[in-house]
Amino acid sequence: MLKKLPLHTQIIIGLVLGLIFGLVSIQFGIPKWITLDFIKPVGTIFINGLKMIAMPLVLASLIIGVSNLGDISKLSRIGGKTLFAFLITTIIAICTGLGLVNLFKPGEGLPDSTRESLMAMYEGDAGQRAEAAAELQDQSPLQPIVDMVPQNLFQATTDNAAMLQVVFFAILAGIALLQIPKTKAEPVIAFFDGFNDLIIQIVNYIMVIAPYGVFALMASLIVEIAGDNPQSAVTLLLALLKYSLIVLGGLFFMMLVIYPILLKSFTKVKYADFFKAIRPAQLLAFSTSSSSATLPVTMKLTEEELGISENITSFVLPLGATINMNGTSLYQSVAAVFIAQALGMDLTFSQQIMIVLTSTLAAIGSAGVPGAGLIMLIVVLESIGVPAAGIALIMAPDRILDMFRTVVNVTGDVVVTTVVASTEGELPEGMLRKGNPFTANESVQEETP
Repeated sequence: MLKKLPLHTQIIIGLVLGLIFGLVSIQFGIPKWITLDFIKPVGTIFINGLKMIAMPLVLASLIIGVSNLGDISKLSRIGGKTLFAFLITTIIAICTGLGLVNLFKPGEGLPDSTRESLMAMYEGDAGQRAEAAAELQDQSPLQPIVDMVPQNLFQATTDNAAMLQVVFFAILAGIALLQIPKTKAEPVIAFFDGFNDLIIQIVNYIMVIAPYGVFALMASLIVEIAGDNPQSAVTLLLALLKYSLIVLGGLFFMMLVIYPILLKSFTKVKYADFFKAIRPAQLLAFSTSSSSATLPVTMKLTEEELGISENITSFVLPLGATINMNGTSLYQSVAAVFIAQALGMDLTFSQQIMIVLTSTLAAIGSAGVPGAGLIMLIVVLESIGVPAAGIALIMAPDRILDMFRTVVNVTGDVVVTTVVASTEGELPEGMLRKGNPFTANESVQEETP
């Protein structure tokens, strides 16, 4: 019966059942080890499967995408549009967050007792992340460029946090294939083309367990958040409810206002159809909190459901999963000002401009994995003179907010991909005429004699 339901419906059922199971486990005192030892591993296997194919997919698809563009000028044109669109959406997200947090001032109402208990509870974790951020700050300003060039490609492909290095090599390899003799380039292109199809087929296999993996992830998340004292967890979350609502409000503003405006301004795609097409990827992003792990599914849906050409998706989406973090940027701007407010610090206009700059740069440096945004947040805090230990104030709801901001990250990637495809004339005729991605191919076939 479950197999007859659409994938997004199966995933929603998995999410809801996982939530119910987690709450029931807490309410009736079911031992945590049952969930963590026997249910959570299913979710871990699912995430590991997606992570397993993320790097090979980026490598193969990006090489194919660049080599299929035909010439360097087209690559530079598409690359310029992509980077500009990512930059603009990131700045809009940061400014949205700053506007909301300055308007509602959630940090000023945080009780001293709550602040002290949160700082005490997460002091150790905050210190570990501060050490990681300190290493970033001690680096040369040009270190991000240095880190982009891999010393060992094979080593880079074993680390999902090194995706930018793989992107760099893949773009370089694709350009090289454009410039060497076709007789020598064609076998290499054919190999990676076949390898790309192989990875996509493996994605299909992994998605079979998606509903079960999502159920396990949600159930274990609820149990872990509750800890040994469920009432304490509820109290902490309620104390930070205003902050969380502001972050969520900003994220939904991006999803329901900014993204539809971009699609309407540059394409003829209806946002309802767009949303319906990528819904499984959004649900996966929500459950995994990883844009990198979601990337294989995002690429598959963008090509098959939205009908965008492989040339565009294989270039823009891997790049977006690496450097386009709209949700993370918005969260960092809200969190930085919230922490300053909670600590009784007034930020000047120049300090808030610094938040825009550092959050934009931090978005490029953030890995598309759960929790990476917290480390980059410390860099933002240090740039405006706010104590890094202040991240302890927002760590209680961070895991839940991470799920929502990852959805915005992934959605933003696909929006930019659609916009770039439209400006390049790479959207299918059926979609442009009817605005329906699910009937685009059928419409073309019906008119073909």
